[in-house]
Order: sequence, then C-alpha cells, then structure tokens
Amino acid sequence: MLVVNDRGQVWVGERRPKWAKGSPPIWQLPQGGLLPGEPPDAAALRELYEETGMRSVEIVGGIADWVTYLLPEDLVGVALKGKYRGQKIKWFVLHFTGPDSEIDISARQGRKAEFDRWRWCDYDAFLDRAPEHRRALYETVGRALLPIASATPPR
Repeated sequence: MLVVNDRGQVWVGERRPKWAKGSPPIWQLPQGGLLPGEPPDAAALRELYEETGMRSVEIVGGIADWVTYLLPEDLVGVALKGKYRGQKIKWFVLHFTGPDSEIDISARQGRKAEFDRWRWCDYDAFLDRAPEHRRALYETVGRALLPIASATPPR
C-alpha cells in the first residue's frame, strides 16, 4: 500500500529481516497477504491495520493489474520466508486522515511487529533507501499511484 498524508508524504517502515544480517535496515511500504475469499481492498485495509494500527484511511485509487517482481538469486530460499521466488501484489493508494498518534507498529493480534520504526518522507527519499531488488517495483508503483494521491486531497 502507498499511504499518503495531507502533506503528500508517504508512510514507510523500517525492518531488519533475519535474512539481512549485517545489512543496513530495509525501508519498505506496508503490504500483506490475502485470506481465502478476501477481496484485495479489504485485505489492504486489514493488513494496514495489523502492521501500523492505522484505521483513519481512505482508499483513493489503485493499479488495475497485479504487479510482480522476482527476488535476486541470492535471496531465493532466504527472503519471503524462504517459500517464494517473488511476489504478485495488488497496489492501492490510501490517504491517511488521522493523527500520527494513531500509528502503532507494536505487535498485535498474536503477530509479531512488522516494523522496528516508521516515518513520513518524500517518495524519492524512500526510493533511495528501498531494497535494491524492490526499487524498480517501487518506481513503477510511484509513477502509477502518486498522481492519484496528488489529485485526491484528503477529506
């Protein structure tokens, strides 16, 4: 998900996955999986809440097609719980309309915390810190979703 605040900044989370030992932290956008029979937009709202505590959001658009990426060979069998060679993702842009105090990245509902810390930043600054293997994906997502976010101010 691409979550944008009223200043046009995007929400990014920092994490240190077990497979990235000795590497700098990874900054990424929130994401998650579908439950059986769950529509992608409902999954986006559920996953966003599970990972960030955000409920004051509105989906304002998305990418019609599923977007895919493959892991580099050195991460196959290591990243993505070692089960997958890549991901197929349905992307949405959401406006966050609540106070920053609503954001809570601590563990909830029996799940460990997804992120160690978070921040709002300009999209280009995020791209500079995004994992190399996801950078092209995030560039595609930004080109498609940032104009939608800019054209739809939060309520």
